[in-house]
Amino acid sequence: MAEGVNRRDGRAERWRDHRAARRAAFVDAAFRALDEHGPDAGMAHLARAAGVSKPRLYRHFADKADLVAAVAERVVSLVRCRLEPALREPAPPRMRVREGVRAYLGVVAEHPNVFRFLCRHRYAEQASRDRQVAAAVIAAMLTDQLGGFGIESDGVRPWAHGLVGAVEAAGSWWLDHPGMDIEQVTDHITTLVWGALEAALREEGVPPGGGSHGTGNTPQPARGRQAHGSRS
Repeated sequence: MAEGVNRRDGRAERWRDHRAARRAAFVDAAFRALDEHGPDAGMAHLARAAGVSKPRLYRHFADKADLVAAVAERVVSLVRCRLEPALREPAPPRMRVREGVRAYLGVVAEHPNVFRFLCRHRYAEQASRDRQVAAAVIAAMLTDQLGGFGIESDGVRPWAHGLVGAVEAAGSWWLDHPGMDIEQVTDHITTLVWGALEAALREEGVPPGGGSHGTGNTPQPARGRQAHGSRS
């Protein structure tokens, strides 16, 4: 009896793995179709890129909204894979911010039509989830930066979401104004983001420039904030 159940469970798991692999392959095909045909590429383009019929494609996606969500998840994964290492580089904070901005814009530059497609079709709920993922990565960096000075702040999460929104909006603008090269737009966005971030960190007691851990005296937290381990 148990052996029969195990066989059925094994088959079910292999089937799930197969479907997940096929779904991932179809998302790859969606990227190719969008890169080639633009953000208005339809399901017929995607099916041809995948080498299957439209009905076969719909076996793996409930509808177009499901496909849009899968494409968005892939974009978030790509951005996260590049963003996390960039923000963790052993470099001055401003340089890490620049590398993070550059990492995001690099994905935009590689797949501009995918981003245009998502701008047109991604639902508000999906967009919000995507931003939360990116904001969590940035919030972790900010928490680490403040923690090096014995400071904690409830501003980390709103700062992170604000930065994500600013970079995303600037990236969308760049899609419509591609005359500016990626290094220029990276520098401009970095100037804006770092200026805002440095001002916010200074309010929390971090010295201008973001400070270097282990140099000079540890600043005191700004009034109304608590250092790690303190109690009100």
